[in-house]
Amino acid sequence: MERRKLLTTLAQGGVAATTVGVMGGCNSAPAPSTPTAAGSALPTIEWQMATSWPVSLDTLFGGAKLFAERVAALTGNKFVITPRAAGELAPGLEVLNVVSQGAVPCGHTASYYYVGKSPFMGFGASLPFGFNAQQQNAWLYEGGGLKQLQELYASKFNAIQFPAGNTGAQMGGWFRKEISTVADLQGLKMRIPGLGGQVMGKLGVTVQTLPGGEIFQALQTGAIDAAEWVGPYDDEKLGLNKVAQFYYYPGWWEPGTTLEVQINLNEWKKLPPEYQAAIQTAANEANMTTLSRYESQNNEALQRLIQGGVQLRQYSDEIMKAAEQASFQLYDEFAAKDADFKAVFEQWQQFRSRVYAWNNLNEGSFERFTYTQLQS
Repeated sequence: MERRKLLTTLAQGGVAATTVGVMGGCNSAPAPSTPTAAGSALPTIEWQMATSWPVSLDTLFGGAKLFAERVAALTGNKFVITPRAAGELAPGLEVLNVVSQGAVPCGHTASYYYVGKSPFMGFGASLPFGFNAQQQNAWLYEGGGLKQLQELYASKFNAIQFPAGNTGAQMGGWFRKEISTVADLQGLKMRIPGLGGQVMGKLGVTVQTLPGGEIFQALQTGAIDAAEWVGPYDDEKLGLNKVAQFYYYPGWWEPGTTLEVQINLNEWKKLPPEYQAAIQTAANEANMTTLSRYESQNNEALQRLIQGGVQLRQYSDEIMKAAEQASFQLYDEFAAKDADFKAVFEQWQQFRSRVYAWNNLNEGSFERFTYTQLQS
């Protein structure tokens, strides 16, 4: 009885900052058509979850596991979700497809894998020269971003999604040779997904999209010349340092990448409000915990990589400026021909101007001063 009271409280307002907005006016999905009556027994539900991640990546696949564990804990183990590695229920880059079709009730993935369906899908994960992790969360939760994206997911993919992980600022990828100028990028074969890949394509790169589990072999055999994944902790686990020597930064295409839980809209509507609240609460926890794990683990992993012989390199100003220019040219092209992208982009760009100005004033000045002091 106490657990049931707790869950009812969560659904009715205990997580007001997240549930009221998303389950009310911030979500195009209607309330469940058959909500459980007050005091009635909650159903036992078991779902399978498709993911884009190999089990070896304990941050990414671990984020899906954390989400599922928290849902179970919040529902007294009456709502059990079992995450499956990429390839078990669906290929790593097909998660949204199987969720949208209803073949699998839910998935854990990154939205930019599906920009081929519509370029607006990049916003849910990360855009080149876009938001860092905190800015992305601010835009999604308080800047209207999640509301816009949920409306589009519902109408186009019969799905609803919630942020459920963030990698923080990513690295700029692994290269088998040094890259100093835009000319050095011409004809380079690189694994890079999403809009970042399209920008690299504008700079002369031959772009390939591969799931994480296939990157090592592609680099090892020479099928690709370069690849990006996430950052030191995950890249070390994939062994990318064993097949490429030069490690570049920053990952300008992914300054704060959000992962998400995607749920088939028909299945979402069937859930009692207590279970919907549990999903949102668990997603929020996975979002924060995944970011915290990366922030804690990446620097130690980077030092191990450097000690092992990896050559750390910073992208030249020439490449950075060319990439930024190409990024916003790409956005203008999308906005001219895609109404959905244009609607989200206009709101995103306005928020970007405001949050950049604020962060440069407060956090930026503080970080610049303290880092200088640390180095003195």
